[in-house]
Amino acid sequence: MLLSSRVKGLSYSITMKLNEKALDMTGEGKVIYNLSGGQLPIKPLPEFIEKIHHQLNFVKSYQYSPAAGFPTLRKKLTKYIAESRNLPLDIFENDFDCVISNGSKQSIYNALGALVDPGDEVILLAPYWVSYPEIIKFWGGTPQVIKSNVFDAFVPAVEDIKKCMSPRTKAIIVNSPNNPAGVHYSDAWMKDFTAFLHEYPDLVVISDEVYSEIYYFDPRPSYFYQLDHSLLNRTIIINAISKTLASTGLRLGYAVGPVPLINAMGKIQGQSTSGPNSLVQRALIDFDMKMIETFLAPVKTHVRQNAETLREKFREANLGHCWYQSTSAFYFMIDFSRTPMFARFEADKDHSHVIAEELLASEGITVVPGSDFGLPNSARIALVIEEVPFLEAISKIVKYLNRT
Repeated sequence: MLLSSRVKGLSYSITMKLNEKALDMTGEGKVIYNLSGGQLPIKPLPEFIEKIHHQLNFVKSYQYSPAAGFPTLRKKLTKYIAESRNLPLDIFENDFDCVISNGSKQSIYNALGALVDPGDEVILLAPYWVSYPEIIKFWGGTPQVIKSNVFDAFVPAVEDIKKCMSPRTKAIIVNSPNNPAGVHYSDAWMKDFTAFLHEYPDLVVISDEVYSEIYYFDPRPSYFYQLDHSLLNRTIIINAISKTLASTGLRLGYAVGPVPLINAMGKIQGQSTSGPNSLVQRALIDFDMKMIETFLAPVKTHVRQNAETLREKFREANLGHCWYQSTSAFYFMIDFSRTPMFARFEADKDHSHVIAEELLASEGITVVPGSDFGLPNSARIALVIEEVPFLEAISKIVKYLNRT
């Protein structure tokens, strides 16, 4: 069968392969520490669950919603973005709208589909979320990657973004708080980025803010458009309930942006998946979004405690030079290239997948290879499992990293 060049160019997810192997090992009775998970291992708020349960009684919960989502919820989510970012509500009254999708990944897919023509370039800040480059390539675009390193806590330099600009540059994706680095860009960085955007008035920003509420060290994440509201006219804000309500499986994300872009995204969605989950939408219409902060308070305390455990274990093992302070989301990037273990490998090649497979086979620990995030010879770990198994897993990891 002759497949399209489009699908031939897509990569398989190594994460899925490793998770399948981990499941097989668990079935064999082996103890596995899953540090690869990109989700909270808890249920959503009881109040949210009750809203879903209540909506089960209505016929409309089982029927199509409008392709872009229920208008009442779209207005509510737009208002939530404004209030949670301390923006005046009147900014969004006429010229902005919201489209609700089957997860934030679809929102990003729709946004890039509305913007990118074949040959267009989209700037990515590495480390980046694994799906960004694949979605860009799917639409015929070319990813242009800006690198960063552990010495700067994986925060890219705005000056490096400037050097990457070309006449073909259409958009830039900014993911703060960042998956996989577990950091959010500072107020100072956002100020410099605002000045940069003024130099390039045609550049569109896709601001992926799915982890915006999950920060465990102050100050809270801030955004460039808070410094200059006019930048909202070329910004698409991506958000979801997947992380903030521990609801990855409910598949509900959304985008807020200028009407022409949102309408274009709605067209794509209308001809692909149509409207998102009606039941979950209707539950959200009646849900008090202010409860998210209360729900996340113990989550953030737990993640911070695990981050502190990681710091102390790295220092005890004389690996402090490989450590940086994570501040948000719930991830940490391990730089293998600066550990004793890496002496076994050729320095000029990427061995992320091999090392991840070794960690699983010898230590029973699943991690996500960093090459999938644009950061070779590294791995992402999640800071969400319970404290005791997390301590055990990190203890095993530092022994592995010091093994020559």
